[in-house]
Amino acid sequence: MTPPLNVPAIERSLMTMRTSVGQLEAIGPVDAARLAGDPAVGVVVERVLALLADLSGVINRQISSVVLDEAPGPSAGSFASVARAGVIDGRLATALTPPEGPHHVLVQLLMDAEPGAVAPVVAAALCGYRDYADLVADWTMRQK
Repeated sequence: MTPPLNVPAIERSLMTMRTSVGQLEAIGPVDAARLAGDPAVGVVVERVLALLADLSGVINRQISSVVLDEAPGPSAGSFASVARAGVIDGRLATALTPPEGPHHVLVQLLMDAEPGAVAPVVAAALCGYRDYADLVADWTMRQK
């Protein structure tokens, strides 16, 4: 028997996600000059993106196990599962799973190799996680 959806736990994770997105937005542009002048900014951005990925993975696994009665695989597969459950759309699931790897891993790699490419990755992640949190919150409210 599958346990019921833990709505309060999802809501707590969403609150942390929204706070984290706000913190990333408050950092401002993460361009090559900013990264060169303050390398700690890149580390903070990478860690917050990793937290967002972890939080969404926890939420996705819970939704997938309750709604689809399946345990999704890694993070990339978990977004596809939540899309199949009707919580998010396929476009957002794809945006949150870049083919090159998770956003935080891309940022980590790009900080050394192509710091000028970090800003678009961060912007895409912010947009995706903001939309994800809104859609999951709307869906969760309908489950109460």
